[in-house]
Amino acid sequence: MSIRFDGKVAIVTGAGGGIGKQHALELARRGAKVVVNDLGGSVDGSGASNAAEEVVEQIKADGGEAISNGASVTDLDAVKAMVAQTMSEWGRVDILVNNAGILRDKSFHKVTLEDFDLVMDVHFQGSLNCTHTVFPIMREQEYGRIIFTSSSSGVFGNFGQTNYGAAKMAMVGLMNTLKIEGQNKNIYTNSI
Repeated sequence: MSIRFDGKVAIVTGAGGGIGKQHALELARRGAKVVVNDLGGSVDGSGASNAAEEVVEQIKADGGEAISNGASVTDLDAVKAMVAQTMSEWGRVDILVNNAGILRDKSFHKVTLEDFDLVMDVHFQGSLNCTHTVFPIMREQEYGRIIFTSSSSGVFGNFGQTNYGAAKMAMVGLMNTLKIEGQNKNIYTNSI
């Protein structure tokens, strides 16, 4: 038996490539309407491309429904506008996949605080911005699924990834508390 998401609306951040793209494509294959969010930058967060629009076109070519959004998850006003766009288009938000991320790997004695802050901002603050914005909608609907893309670097550590590991572990702490607070409103959270 296949799990279906017909009639559900999903926002996937960092969905222009990698794991996020696969989340978006699979949710669409299973019937979800998908907001493909991505700035289109490189792994370190620099630059821009039409990556989100390319994923939308692939979903549409496969018969699915999708829209693109280039909001930076670090910009709360842009996140609020993305959620407003989603509500205007489809009237609900059922699934949030917090997947946006960048890497600025350097050993701790070499990493700048600016690079540390930027990684924290994208991974953790971006996940917080998106989750805090959709959580009231999910509570009102009495339905929501929130996924955080985390990493073993947060649990076990990984050389050169103090910023990344700290951000990923912070996401797990947020997820663990939300799973307690959301369950009475049929909102379930997980980290992968």
